[in-house]
Amino acid sequence: MKRIQNVNRWKCLLTLLFSAAVVICVCVGVVMNLTTLEDENFDHMGIETFCMFTVNSNIFMGIAMFLTLPYTVDGLRNGYFRLPDWLVKLLFVASTALSLTFLVSLFILAPVKGFVLIFTGSRFFLHGLCPILAIATFCFVLKDTHLPFGTTFLSLIPVFLYACIYYTMVAVVGEEKGGWNDFYGFLTRIPPWISMSAFLPITFGIATVLRILHNKSCKRYREQARKQYQEAFHSMDMREVVIHLAARNSKKDTTGNIVIPYHVLRMLLNSGEDEQSFEDYCILYMKECLKHEITQE
Repeated sequence: MKRIQNVNRWKCLLTLLFSAAVVICVCVGVVMNLTTLEDENFDHMGIETFCMFTVNSNIFMGIAMFLTLPYTVDGLRNGYFRLPDWLVKLLFVASTALSLTFLVSLFILAPVKGFVLIFTGSRFFLHGLCPILAIATFCFVLKDTHLPFGTTFLSLIPVFLYACIYYTMVAVVGEEKGGWNDFYGFLTRIPPWISMSAFLPITFGIATVLRILHNKSCKRYREQARKQYQEAFHSMDMREVVIHLAARNSKKDTTGNIVIPYHVLRMLLNSGEDEQSFEDYCILYMKECLKHEITQE
């Protein structure tokens, strides 16, 4: 059990470090943009920086990564770490948006304005470092939850909403009436029908690639974890293991709330040879935790 917990803590620690790095880089990049009131190469600095998809997608990812931090801290404390499904899906959507930012910066903005300009200053963080860290974290570090195909469509939401706002502010309102100039060049440098019809399929393709990479990492992790559990517990009484796990976690718990580590219990169920069901393991775990709470009182 100690070996399994150490592996879990290392995964938790990596998530904490990578997530914190992304949050810090996003904060640095956004603050640099906000404190730079004028830039001869970019019109939208200061408070106007929030009109750019680059900044918004980075902030979106920074918020999503920040939400992982309480789970990592709790995981280091109790030895059990797993992000909820809704947060993994949120990270998936944010990773897709930030990947689009990176690709647009690399293949559209950089050839026009120069690679040095696009990837220096605050743009080093927002165009390069943050996207790379976020993509690596989502695909190769956060590998507990398998994402079904349907989640790919969720990734289209931020891009679709921003495209509607961008088109409205540039083409409908116009810069003369307080709207935006076409700072990305999607309506002036290329025919509008191309940009408006291409970005959703491109986003869908990016999301598909990210989901495949993430799910492959998830599959490898589950296979490795299953082998580790089988090697550690194949000859042991699983009921005694569950009782020991419940007693250990109850001693470390300071919140008074019973949290059933269903992922660990399912792994234990697959490692044993008894006829207990997953429900039996959950009930046994909860009963042992309640015994501990009663004795503490």
